[in-house]
Amino acid sequence: MNGQPVWMEKVEQLGLFPTPVWTFHLTAAARARVQGEMVPLLDRLRPVAEARPAGQGWQSPRDLHRHPECATLVGYIDESIGNILRYLKIGYEAFEITGCWANVNPPGVAHRSHSHPNNYLSGVYYLQTPAGADSINFHDPRVQAAIIRPPVTELTAANTDQVVVRVEPGTLLLFPAWLQHSVEANGSDAERISISFNMMFSAYAEQLGKPLW
Repeated sequence: MNGQPVWMEKVEQLGLFPTPVWTFHLTAAARARVQGEMVPLLDRLRPVAEARPAGQGWQSPRDLHRHPECATLVGYIDESIGNILRYLKIGYEAFEITGCWANVNPPGVAHRSHSHPNNYLSGVYYLQTPAGADSINFHDPRVQAAIIRPPVTELTAANTDQVVVRVEPGTLLLFPAWLQHSVEANGSDAERISISFNMMFSAYAEQLGKPLW
């Protein structure tokens, strides 16, 4: 706060109930290895361009993590999740990827706001992010915050209802599965390619069945 009055000893702002989003950046060698394994797999799985509806993206089957070509990326994801669980002081270490799939968005294609129910964490790894298709939006999960919307003179972390995170090839994002996120229309002339995945605690996943995403 500016202009602290004489009667005030100090002022504090508490960051209550934070919503963490973790960003991991792969080394050039690790990125090249994932690229060399995943791109041929996606080329084999995806239909030819002529068979895809114009103006629509393509999503692969949600079992990419079971393909041997995905083993390197899954290893990086597992290690990242383990680090997060330790950071959060979670007392249960057994987890599993409940789904993993590719997203290929050609020019003009967007992805509406959504979350991933029945999972604990969700994440995205970016294979190809041309300029104009290199961001993801995270939306304020507090629905009550939209009840009163006074004008602001500048957007800050304390008053915005959306945060835009810039990404690049080799970026691995992890975030709470309940956090709403979206992708703007691809503004480039090339495809945006990413690998999405979900994680859940093993005991819960065994009892619940297939996630609702």
